[in-house]
Amino acid sequence: MNTKPAITVSSRDLERLEVILADLPIDTPMRIQLQAELDRADIREPEQMPANVVTMNSVVRFRNGGGETFERTLVYPRDAQGGGTNVSVLAPVGAAMLGMTVGDSIEWPGPDGRLLDVCVAELIYQPERAGHLHR
Repeated sequence: MNTKPAITVSSRDLERLEVILADLPIDTPMRIQLQAELDRADIREPEQMPANVVTMNSVVRFRNGGGETFERTLVYPRDAQGGGTNVSVLAPVGAAMLGMTVGDSIEWPGPDGRLLDVCVAELIYQPERAGHLHR
């Protein structure tokens, strides 16, 4: 995989993520990587989000490069404590999934420098699709 899939981010998620990124040191790898993703994203109003796009607080079933399947809720860092069911958008897998569409795959730098292969298999819950626009 040499190309990154197109991503879509809601304007509300973008605003909240920019506040979080502004509090991180400017040279933090995760800040640099997530900011680059936000810079290339198609930004939509929450009401206009496609129903198959991973947004903040979405419940996602995804596969890693080894074929293992996981189900996690993509959350802001403050909500990452959840008994292993939540993944922060500042974690490599979380940042990789943000804005992707069901069926998309991406290679993303892991904490040890190796590339992680992440494939969005199913979007179990998306707040925008459920009409929860102000979460």
